[in-house]
Amino acid sequence: MTTTMSIAGELVTEALGYDGGRHVTAYLPPRPPEAVLYAGDGQLVPQWGAALEAAADVPPTVVVGAHRAADETLRLHEYSPDFDPERFAAHEDFLVHDVRRWTRSRLGLALPAERTALFGVSAGGELALALGLRHPDLYSAVLCASPGAGYRPSGPLPTSLPRAYFVAGTQEPFFRENATRWADALRDAGADVVMTERPGEHGGAFWREELPLMVTWAFGP
Repeated sequence: MTTTMSIAGELVTEALGYDGGRHVTAYLPPRPPEAVLYAGDGQLVPQWGAALEAAADVPPTVVVGAHRAADETLRLHEYSPDFDPERFAAHEDFLVHDVRRWTRSRLGLALPAERTALFGVSAGGELALALGLRHPDLYSAVLCASPGAGYRPSGPLPTSLPRAYFVAGTQEPFFRENATRWADALRDAGADVVMTERPGEHGGAFWREELPLMVTWAFGP
């Protein structure tokens, strides 16, 4: 296990057995954690945990991210169930079982679904949606920024749905359309949904700034 210091906490990285050794990185806040986010794109997302600690009224939150595949096509196949269902299912099993088990055993963190959410950006937003709709008993909320269009609502949605918070930038109309499509479908199915548009473009700075607002909405101050 590799541990490095971030601005306001620790980043812990370890390789798990999936796909010949896929890394997982977690941001650990300096205060006792009250919530946990699970995400893809683990090379990037956990580093934003320090922004949560710096923001007012955000509960101390662990951010656990499974690293993405180096090949972008393989990443899309793992993140969206409609491209390669078998590959997606294997990655889903890794996140839902192996990564959560690692969080319990290595980080000593086992929080109920009410304090557990999924977070994703771009294609990772599709992953968060897919896992949230499949496992509402494990994740009470989906925090989805600028989702791609590889995974779209089709047919009746499940009767049990997580809460959902969408954000998209005014300078990314393609992704704003995808976020709105999902927000409308979930709202029509009876889910608690927030859809926010802000000035911004497709990229990390825009998503990082929104994350504290998302976490506060999901878990409260």
